[in-house]
Amino acid sequence: MNKIISFLIPFLFFGCGKHSKTVEGEWIKGTETEQITIIENHFRGFDNAMLETGYRYQELFWAGQDENWEYADYQITKMQLAIKNGLERRPKRSKSAEYFLTYDLPKMQEVVKNRDLKNFNQAFQHLTISCNSCHALEKVPFFNIQIPEVRQSPVRK
Repeated sequence: MNKIISFLIPFLFFGCGKHSKTVEGEWIKGTETEQITIIENHFRGFDNAMLETGYRYQELFWAGQDENWEYADYQITKMQLAIKNGLERRPKRSKSAEYFLTYDLPKMQEVVKNRDLKNFNQAFQHLTISCNSCHALEKVPFFNIQIPEVRQSPVRK
């Protein structure tokens, strides 16, 4: 077995001595470096992560109101992922998001596990304050988050 692996390693890393050709898509053209730059520009910085987080924040609220605890937990998990992915693109935002990721969202997840609407609503108010605190730290206090009043999603329990 080890002889086979030793034999295959050069082929895996060097492609049988052939150089790979840059592949272009419909709109992603250029060298691999240029293509990566195009993709990075489309992902942008932290704004798309916040767009998704805002959507998930609203879904979390309505999931709690419906006492759809599985859906609420799902939204928290996806919110964490969106923020972590955004921080990969903009690590300078890490310090502001650290408390939110290490305290606020895990606390919210714990409240959701307890399946109590009254505690959920209190925790959600705290989560909203935390969102606005983070925005203030990042010098974008004009992103003032409020608890949703109008349901936009068709998802219901």
